[in-house]
Amino acid sequence: MLRRLYEWTMEKAAHRHAEWWLALFAFVEASFFPIPPHPLLGLMCLAEPKKAVRFALVATLASVAGGFLGYGIGWGLYDVVGERLLAALGLSESFPVAACYLRETGFWIFVAKGATPIPFKLLTITAGFIGMNLATFFFAALISRTISFMIVGVLFRLFGASIKAFIDKYLGLVTAGFIVAVIGGFVAVSMLSGEGKQTTEKCAHATMADLHG
Repeated sequence: MLRRLYEWTMEKAAHRHAEWWLALFAFVEASFFPIPPHPLLGLMCLAEPKKAVRFALVATLASVAGGFLGYGIGWGLYDVVGERLLAALGLSESFPVAACYLRETGFWIFVAKGATPIPFKLLTITAGFIGMNLATFFFAALISRTISFMIVGVLFRLFGASIKAFIDKYLGLVTAGFIVAVIGGFVAVSMLSGEGKQTTEKCAHATMADLHG
């Protein structure tokens, strides 16, 4: 079923309303859809490299907007919708760990994790569940999604289709390097103070009982 859903998503890259499909997938993926919009974004950038940054901007803004739906699910509908949704996506065990890290580290851990392949919906639902400040949530989501999507858009805009092989192989390293550059100072200070180690030890085995306790 997941494979069929993925193939259906990819078909939309050639649709005449591809930008709207990209926006829709980026929006719903931030709260409940299992397929990330990055493959669709990549195909669209490959087809029209000159519009790559525009496509990346569409994905970024739609994903941030969709993040507020995920936040709402975590904030007001966790028991009714969120718990079942996370279970269906196989994220139940990751949820209390994510909630612990967000409570302890907040903005920076959201930025770091939101720019990686970790499901963005896990972060948005978790942020709502712990009641993260909305302004903090917005800026963290905007920065993390910009990193995640704009790297693809800018690389395609600068290098066109020839960058595809590089992105396929090294996008993870490029993203990781950018994240390190953005939050490296924060991490260094945290580790030197011992807070990073304490947070890891506290959150590594977090459970739902810990969150309610």
